[in-house]
Amino acid sequence: MAKSLLAYLQMPILYFYVLSVCYSDFKLKPKHLFHCIPFVVGNLILVNRFYTKDASYIANLWKDFNGIWELVFIHFSIHLQFIFYIVLIFIVLNKYKKIYYQNFSDTATKTYDWLFQFTLVSAIAHSFVIIKSILKYVDGNFSFPIAQIVVSIIGLSIVIWLVFKALKYPELFKSVDSKIEVFSTDETKCTEDTEHLVKLDNFMKKQKPYLNSSLTLRNLAQEIKINSRELSILINQNLNKHFFDFINEYRINEAKNILKNPSKKEYTILEVLYDVGFNSKSSFNTAFKKHTGATPSEYRKQFYN
Repeated sequence: MAKSLLAYLQMPILYFYVLSVCYSDFKLKPKHLFHCIPFVVGNLILVNRFYTKDASYIANLWKDFNGIWELVFIHFSIHLQFIFYIVLIFIVLNKYKKIYYQNFSDTATKTYDWLFQFTLVSAIAHSFVIIKSILKYVDGNFSFPIAQIVVSIIGLSIVIWLVFKALKYPELFKSVDSKIEVFSTDETKCTEDTEHLVKLDNFMKKQKPYLNSSLTLRNLAQEIKINSRELSILINQNLNKHFFDFINEYRINEAKNILKNPSKKEYTILEVLYDVGFNSKSSFNTAFKKHTGATPSEYRKQFYN
């Protein structure tokens, strides 16, 4: 019983894992011990009729399995805790995504995709665990052992998926500072919007900072001598874009120029994407098709039949 109650710690650990991956400044603190309260409460509930009784008493108690209120409470609370933390994790991921898109131009957004997929898969897998728990009380003689096997296979499959994911993408993950503020698009506009927009556009065309795959909002703001907050609001409100999309548009236009340039006809798609600031073929293809409606190869064929 004591071992089974470790299930109370699974979701807090997953939550801390997501925080540590998303935010470079995350550190465990004493206040995080509050997440252990359900685990402590669960153990306290078992003291009276489990931990302090002998084996014969517990065996007799076990005959009326569905009537053991402590176990019913523990099963219910663990599932409720799972739902709570899943929602909490999605909130963290949503904040991370906003910070990332407003401050970074790096197209390798695998961190968010990976954690979103992992959380979604976990939620789906746990739905089978909930079904298994229901069968444990409804039809324990036949269905429960089968459900136990199915859940074990699903668990093993997830572990294998995690291992292969880590092997395929060893560069995971790109974390951000959680103290970076998420700017709202409904904030008051800068009084010098037009002047700053012209200054920004001229700098982008002449200096081409977007060719740097690691360009950030802060870097660009320092280059054009604008406060990073003002720059973010400027791009969001006046251009209706995140910094991420704003930079990608320049990169795609640069790629289009290369793809239709006869002197660069021999360039491979891989060479093009690296030249314009992308660092992933999949993200380049996705962004290019979003802006042009065609893949880079299809776009090039329009000029070279």
